[in-house]
Amino acid sequence: MASSSVLSDLTDLSRTFSLAGRFEQRPTRTTVRGGHVAVPAPRAAAAGAGGRTRSWAPPWPLDLRLVLGPLRRGPADPTFRATPDGCVWRASLTPVGPGTLRVSARGGVVHGEAWGPGAEWLLDRLPRMLGESDDPEVFEPRHRLVAVARHRRPGLRLIRTGLVLESLIPSILEQKVTTDEAYRAWRALVRKYGVPAPGPVGGDMFVMPEPRVWSLIPSWEWHRAGVDDKRASTILRVVRVARRMEEAVALDAAAAQRRLEVVSGVGPWTSAETVQRSHGAADAVTVGDLHLPGIVGYALAGDRDADDSVMLELLEPYAGQRHRAARLILLSGRTPPRRHPKMPRGDIGRL
Repeated sequence: MASSSVLSDLTDLSRTFSLAGRFEQRPTRTTVRGGHVAVPAPRAAAAGAGGRTRSWAPPWPLDLRLVLGPLRRGPADPTFRATPDGCVWRASLTPVGPGTLRVSARGGVVHGEAWGPGAEWLLDRLPRMLGESDDPEVFEPRHRLVAVARHRRPGLRLIRTGLVLESLIPSILEQKVTTDEAYRAWRALVRKYGVPAPGPVGGDMFVMPEPRVWSLIPSWEWHRAGVDDKRASTILRVVRVARRMEEAVALDAAAAQRRLEVVSGVGPWTSAETVQRSHGAADAVTVGDLHLPGIVGYALAGDRDADDSVMLELLEPYAGQRHRAARLILLSGRTPPRRHPKMPRGDIGRL
């Protein structure tokens, strides 16, 4: 009888723990006004049985990895993948929902295949994303180094995604830290709070969180990802006006930068890094960067100690195309030899 009683007690205890797990309280965060708000669980993106397809033959040489490369945030970016067969995969949060796009180029023809609610949106904008609206012919090299870099990269076009937040948020994460720290934070937050990408890569690739999900990430999770309060607060301010941010795609690049910079914490560096990708902004040169002025100064004038003012003066002959000129300078590989220690790495998540 005693053993039966113990068995009965263990069964009841097991049932109690099972129910406790089923109704486990969701993580919460304290709002500015006090109280707690539940963080919604990520919504699974519908994979769909088969993808939509589109083919397009650009009338110019196209280097897919060179064009799409600026969208990659580190080698383990959960929203981007380049495979050995030459395909490039992207997982995006479009205005109509999550979507996965696979792009390949063979025989001068670009082939796109997409899955999820955002599939049609991504395919409709495929040519524009790959530089259809870009006009590199108006660019006139003023330096031999730039001319040689352009000749060696005939497939370079400036990307235009038509999406603001997917470039703005990771650019904010890259403020004032090493790229390794920023990439780690982006990877951790997207994998934890994003949704699996639709299509055959679900579980390996992820779509970045929706604005509401970003706004409800608990403070300790920002800390664990290595994101300080300043950058986290800037992202929270951005996602509160997400609709206005995305509407900036209808503006020209300069006006879009001004709109983004209305948000406290978004400066010229961040806005330029964003519109270079969302708008294909040929003149949005990045100022305030730790390395770019020295690279441009060294490449064009042998001045490794150049600051922003010197860089802008050197790029003045390329007015209207300064970002393209800076991109070609970076692709030339002419950079000053390192003489200072690297910027020290930090990880506030360990504190």
